Amino acid sequence: MKTYHASTEVNKISNETFKSFQENFGGLLIDIDNETYDAERELWNKLIDKRPGIIAQCTGVSDVIHAVNFARENDLLFSVRGAGHNVAGNASIDDGLVIDLSHMRTVMVNPKQKTAIVQGGATWADVDRETQAFGLACAGGVVSDTGVGGLTLGGGLSWLRRKVGMSIDNLLGVDMVLANGSYIHASDSENQDLFWGIKGGGGNFGIVTSFHFELHELGPTVMMAATMYPRAEAEKIMKFWINFTRDLPDEITSDCIHWSIPTHPGFPEELHGTKVTVLAGMYFGSPEDGEKVLQPLREVATPILDLSGIIPYTAVNKMFDPFLVKGTLNSYWKSLYVKDIDENLMKLIIDKVNDSPSAQSLLSIRNLHGALSRVPEEATAFGDRSSRFLVSIDTMWNDDALNDHCIQWTKQFFSELKEHSDGQVYFNFNSDMSGSEDMTGDSFGSNYQKLIDIKTKYDPDNFFRMNANIKPKGK
Repeated sequence: MKTYHASTEVNKISNETFKSFQENFGGLLIDIDNETYDAERELWNKLIDKRPGIIAQCTGVSDVIHAVNFARENDLLFSVRGAGHNVAGNASIDDGLVIDLSHMRTVMVNPKQKTAIVQGGATWADVDRETQAFGLACAGGVVSDTGVGGLTLGGGLSWLRRKVGMSIDNLLGVDMVLANGSYIHASDSENQDLFWGIKGGGGNFGIVTSFHFELHELGPTVMMAATMYPRAEAEKIMKFWINFTRDLPDEITSDCIHWSIPTHPGFPEELHGTKVTVLAGMYFGSPEDGEKVLQPLREVATPILDLSGIIPYTAVNKMFDPFLVKGTLNSYWKSLYVKDIDENLMKLIIDKVNDSPSAQSLLSIRNLHGALSRVPEEATAFGDRSSRFLVSIDTMWNDDALNDHCIQWTKQFFSELKEHSDGQVYFNFNSDMSGSEDMTGDSFGSNYQKLIDIKTKYDPDNFFRMNANIKPKGK
C-alpha cells in the first residue's frame, strides 16, 4: 500500500487514514510522486499553476461520496474539478485534495423523451456527439472541451440561448453529493429550494454528479455567419450590429468580437495578426432560412475574410477550439452585463481593444434577450436578465513576462466598463474571485439573501468554498 505524503495539508493525515480511503476508492489517487502528476494537475488556463496534494480521480458516485467524506472528516481543503476549463482556476487547489470528476463523462440520451442524463465530468463535445446522433442539441458551451458542470452551474450561454434560454433553463434535475456525504436528487418536485439555488448559484451547495437536460431538435447542419471586417471600420460595424440585434427573431443568436486573426494554418498567412471586428451568428432552424436572415451580417462593409456557411452543428461549438488549446495561454478575464451600448461605451470598447496588450486577446459582446430574458428574475438563482449585452474582456497572452501588465490592463478596462453597468458579473467569465462578497451580492441582486439561506441550510460550514462563494450565516 502506497504512503501519500505530498503536501502540508496532506501531511497532517495519518497513513492509516489514507490506507482506509484508498481501499474504499475505486479510481486513482495521484500524488506528486506519480509520473502523471504534472499532466493530471494541468488546467486550461496556463496562468494557474496549482500543486494539489492528492488528485482523486472519481469513477462514479461512490468515489465522490468517499472523497467528500474524507475531506470533511480530515478538515482537508479541497476543490472540485470537471473539465478544468474554468478561467479562475477553481478546479484546483494548492496542497489539498482535488475531487476530480473528469473520468465521469457518460452521456445517456433518451431520443423519445428528448432528454439526456450527463455525468458531471463530461465536456460539451461529449454531449454534442451523443445528442446529435439523434438530431438533438443541448443548450451548452461554445468551446467543445468546456465542462458541462461548471458552465451549467454558472448559467450557461450557448449559440441556442435566444431560442431556448440558458443551460440552467433546460435543466430538468440533478443528482448531487452534499457536504454531509448524502446523495440526493433535486428538481422542481424534489428539494426544490436546492434546485433553484444551483441554477446560477455555482458550486456552492454540493457536487453535481449528473445533470438531466431537456434537448431540442436541431442539426445535423446549421447556418453560421462568421465575417471578419477591418478594425478600422469597427465603429460602423458595431453601430450596424447593435441596431441589427434590436428586433431579432429568437432563432438568431449573435456576437460581436474584436480580435486579431491568429497565426494558424487555418488562416491565410498574409492575414496573420490583422486586427478585425467579427460579426458572428447562428440560426436555430432550417440552414437555408438561416442563410437569408444572417446575410446582413456579411454585407456591412468589405470583409477581410468571410468564413460563413452551412456547417455541422458539432463544428459550431469547435470553432474556437484551435485557438484556446489547454495549457497554452495565460488568461485573465472579466465580464459585465450592460443594459445597452451607447456612443460613449462603444468608443471606450474600441479604444481599449485597439490598445490591447496581446494579439491573442479578444473582446466578446454577446447579444442576449430572447428566450433567456423572459425567465423572471426570481425564477432561478441567476437573477436579473434584463441586460441586452454581456461584455467579456478575454485577455490572453503567451509571454509570462507580460503577466502583471495584462492583468492590470484588464482590471483597468473592467473598472472603466463598470461605469456603464449595474455591476452584474457573469461568473463563468471572471478570473478574480477574491474579495467577491460585494460582487456576488451585486450579481445575484434580490436573490442573494435567498441564496444565503439555502447555503446555510445545505452547507452551514461553507465546506464548498472554492467558487464565487456565497457565505452561510455566521461565516
